[in-house]
Amino acid sequence: MLLTYLLECAPTPEGNGSLPGIAGEIFSKEYYQALLQEQEEHYKSRATSLKRQIAQLKQELQEMSEKLRLAHEKKQSAGNGAGHQGTKEQPPNDLLEFLHSQIDKAEVVVGAKLPSEYAVVPFESFNSMKVYQLEMGLTRHPEEKPIRKDRRDELVEVIEAGLEVINNPDDDDEEQENRGSEKVLFSYYRTERDKGSHYELFYKKPESRSYHHITLFRPFGPLMKVKVETQDISRTIVNIIVPLSGRTEAFAQFIENYKDVCIQQDKRTYLTVVYFGEKGLSEVRDVLKNIESESKFHNYTLIPLKEEFSRGRGLEVGARAWDKGDVLLFFCDVDIYFTPGFLDTCRLNAEAGKKVFYPVVFSLYNPAIVYANLEVPPPVEQQLVHKKDSGFWRDFGFGMTCQYKSDFLTIGGFDLEVRGWGGEDVHLYRKYLHGDLVVIRTPVPGLFHLWHEKHCVDELTPEQYRMCIQSKAMNEASHPHLGMLVFREEIEAHLRKQAFRTNNESEA
Repeated sequence: MLLTYLLECAPTPEGNGSLPGIAGEIFSKEYYQALLQEQEEHYKSRATSLKRQIAQLKQELQEMSEKLRLAHEKKQSAGNGAGHQGTKEQPPNDLLEFLHSQIDKAEVVVGAKLPSEYAVVPFESFNSMKVYQLEMGLTRHPEEKPIRKDRRDELVEVIEAGLEVINNPDDDDEEQENRGSEKVLFSYYRTERDKGSHYELFYKKPESRSYHHITLFRPFGPLMKVKVETQDISRTIVNIIVPLSGRTEAFAQFIENYKDVCIQQDKRTYLTVVYFGEKGLSEVRDVLKNIESESKFHNYTLIPLKEEFSRGRGLEVGARAWDKGDVLLFFCDVDIYFTPGFLDTCRLNAEAGKKVFYPVVFSLYNPAIVYANLEVPPPVEQQLVHKKDSGFWRDFGFGMTCQYKSDFLTIGGFDLEVRGWGGEDVHLYRKYLHGDLVVIRTPVPGLFHLWHEKHCVDELTPEQYRMCIQSKAMNEASHPHLGMLVFREEIEAHLRKQAFRTNNESEA
């Protein structure tokens, strides 16, 4: 086929003319057959040379691996095997010390005392099928299957390395049970460009509420195991704190989600509602009484405050109201929809005295715009999809967070001088960034912010008002949908012209 193509499309050996008749055709065929044979011999020679080089490199690699193995065994037999361990053969001496130093410098075990929220390197979350990412631009999507082979191979290698750690524990690892049947669930990773890649993996034990939690690090070299532990979250209570003023219809919808997820499925939560003002208080109290009588649910507290609404004040009061020792707090809003999987993610990624969890919420756009082609938008449950036209990762919001009460009090709680909308959550976030606790920041597929109309009141400071307007614009619709609204008059004019032209053509 290639020869036929060359004969039909290429010039003659002379460059421009052509030989007449059959003689020219025979000459052209013989010329290109010789040319193809010459190229084939050249590539065969090149392939033979490359195969020889590959065989030589394989031999050198085997020899180097054997040297590394012997050196590692020698170091272990000498009793100097303390510190971070690798998933496979480890490099010796000064190189191993360098790799350990990369782990120590990275934000793996302790926080880095960052100057602001803009200095945070966020995680990307993943499971065995998909990656949930913040950096999207105009071409990437909030939820994707890894398309690039190198990225796909990287995550497969990491998941398999975690399973290898579980199935082949070292003597100093915790006792592992039911090996080989674990399934990787919500996990996350990030890369610090001058240090390496950090992976946190969670494998659920079969028929249990315990998880294998494995930390791996790739310091621009082989994967290295940082720690292995088992987390039993079967008795970890999550105190969900919701500050509220008005919004009684939204609260009724929130309670339906809470009843389905927390009362009927999870059964390890407590609800604290801090209500500001008198208007709507009786309706909220009735909603809670109804759920108490219907579901025999008593694990809630309603705290009325005769004050002007302040989100920080409400969360502070709700956190301090718990008097049964330390507890895991989830600062929540009435517009949040979450799944049972999120609650376990909250439990697994917050640890008293060690780390706090700041999940990135997937914020849904205005359903009236997203589903404008339908007479009525679909039910809320059917809107919970991770697509560019349905919503976005709210990476500029820091209001939803899981942290222990002891850490919240130690850090000093909220800045109660902040009033009205926004600001108080950023102040708290910054305080954690300046401290020693590890801050986990990553998109979470089981946490959604439902759309609602925003009102930016005149009483806000200029900075708060700017933030409110920015949030309002970002919350309305995707870039293409907003573009269609901006150019709506131009589109309608075009449609009118097209209709007029069609009518004239049909009359003619």
